Amino acid sequence: MNTKTSDFIWKIADLLRGDYKQSEYGDVILPFTVLCRLDSVLKDTHDAVVAENKRIRYKNKAPFLTAISKHKFYNVSEFTFESLTSDSGLIRDNLIDYIKGFSENARTILESFDIYAQIDRLDKANLLFLVMQKFASDVDLSPKAVSNNEMGYIFEDLIRRFSEISNETAGEHFTPREVIRLMVSILFDPDMKHICEPFFMAKLYDPAAGTGGMLSAGIEKAAELNENALIEVYGQELNEKTYAICKSDTMIKGKGYENIHLGNSFTDDALKREKFHYMLCNPPFGVEWKKYEAFIRDEAEEKGDRGRFGAGLPRISDGAFLFLQHMISKMLPADEGGSRIGIVFNGSPLFTGDAGSGESEIRRWIIEQDMLESIIALPDQLFYNTGILTYVWIVTNRKSGVRKQKIQLIDGTSFFERMKKPLGEKRKLLTEQHIDDLTKIYGAFLPGEHCQIFDNDDFAYWKITMERPLRLNFKVSAERIARLWEQKPFTNLATSRRRDEKAAAEEIKAGERLQQDILQALSAMDSTVLYKNREEFICVLKDTLESAKIAVKPNVQKAILAALAEQDETADICLDKDGNPEPDPDLRDTEQIPVKQDIEEYIRREVLPYVPDAWEDVSKRKKGYEIPFTRYFYHYEEVGDAESTLRDIETLGKKIQEDIAALFEDRRD
Repeated sequence: MNTKTSDFIWKIADLLRGDYKQSEYGDVILPFTVLCRLDSVLKDTHDAVVAENKRIRYKNKAPFLTAISKHKFYNVSEFTFESLTSDSGLIRDNLIDYIKGFSENARTILESFDIYAQIDRLDKANLLFLVMQKFASDVDLSPKAVSNNEMGYIFEDLIRRFSEISNETAGEHFTPREVIRLMVSILFDPDMKHICEPFFMAKLYDPAAGTGGMLSAGIEKAAELNENALIEVYGQELNEKTYAICKSDTMIKGKGYENIHLGNSFTDDALKREKFHYMLCNPPFGVEWKKYEAFIRDEAEEKGDRGRFGAGLPRISDGAFLFLQHMISKMLPADEGGSRIGIVFNGSPLFTGDAGSGESEIRRWIIEQDMLESIIALPDQLFYNTGILTYVWIVTNRKSGVRKQKIQLIDGTSFFERMKKPLGEKRKLLTEQHIDDLTKIYGAFLPGEHCQIFDNDDFAYWKITMERPLRLNFKVSAERIARLWEQKPFTNLATSRRRDEKAAAEEIKAGERLQQDILQALSAMDSTVLYKNREEFICVLKDTLESAKIAVKPNVQKAILAALAEQDETADICLDKDGNPEPDPDLRDTEQIPVKQDIEEYIRREVLPYVPDAWEDVSKRKKGYEIPFTRYFYHYEEVGDAESTLRDIETLGKKIQEDIAALFEDRRD
């Protein structure tokens, strides 16, 4: 990565201090960096384009001017970055003239940054000339100095830094390039021979494209394998600024900039009718989708399996699974070659959600469709703005024969190299050797230290509900009678919904009399008798109320029984109207049983020896899926004695002090 260039551009932001908030620095630096790059790319052909623009008289000059510029865009203004800084007094007007000289496609990108507003603001603050001067004289973004690949890194580094000072959401903008290369390497691995064929062509899509890093990596990898390979890139991005960077990057490369769209992939899918051979994505981690909830739920309910979200909807607090379902909807049918998807998740999609929940149902649908091929666990501290563990999911509708009905888990958490200097939260990186090793582990498809192979059903389980009979005793003691005031049906007797105040007051008064009558009737009963059969006590209670000429509704009777009852393991079982044991909600329990186990046998072996009166409520049986990744790669490490542990702590303390000292030394340098 060209860190010197990135560092210098970052330092230009110091000019904005005082006139701009830190969170606003990117609003200036990013569009001017794009502008500087566009100018640098067109520099060699600028004079020829200007001359040709003056010469030709055709209405549509674009084909002629792009042919001369040798790019998909051009600029017919006589100004350049260098010449603009020759007149500080007219810098504003000249710069606007220069921008309006760009071809429409380039000008639209710059306008996505709201660049005219930034120009006016900089001019009013007497900063415009200074910023332009810095970019024009001190920043070399020519293709000879900065390759397209390096330019992508520079954009990403700048966005990372601006995101940090703006407290942007973790993982929302981009993925480290080495992670992308790993994803692309594994995504392409089964198709290596096909990609090397003379006329290979494929469509690559990213629904959360960011700055276009994943799309660029796909193009680069295919070119490494076959210089004639044609990868058509498609993408959509919600953030207008990162969209503009992605658009400009693909335009400069001449690779499918027309297929990069601004907008929300869920509510405004710009590529509805498209299907893709390959898809890559790093959706935001733990970002809620409440703003789009109505739209997404409507589609899920109206279209069901015919829509994008028929498998289920995740929690409102995390929309990551929505991206995967959206991508699956864009798969080519298997008989047309099928598709392969690589997507980055945090740990949540592996196990969040109980059986029957949205997340579990999504996992269930993907696995039962036999689309989940592999999951690769990555090291922590690999991303720039979050230190959490991440996982790459490989999803496809064209598994090879040996992979059918199988899921491969790869533990890549130990594959990393520590960085000498951290970048944000990023303290580790994947080397090309790590990428190669993990790709080989994936391709070999053999169980080992870092790889385990499972049947699809290994991640499925039945959630069963075990009930135990309700056993209650009843006693008309003062203490239990007092509990009646905790029962809403009883307290609601002395309330009214009538609008007429007089009628309401009369109703409340009648209710209070009924409450007192009930209390008096109960107090007259024998408080020493303990009833252990509910039906027996109900008969006694009814006789008592009838003798007192008190009529109560079923809900009030139920409230009286609830107040006077207590759980009692020695009491008779309470039966429902059909004579079946009534379950005790407080004793209800659930069990998770792997689907490969016989449920009845499990109950006989694991439940009934301890609670012989328990039974399963079959109507509540649910099938769930979860992937407890870490469980399969757990390594027990024996803890040493107290003395050795203390020595380890002291050693670690010294190491931390040395690292801190070294850090300050580096900063002084």
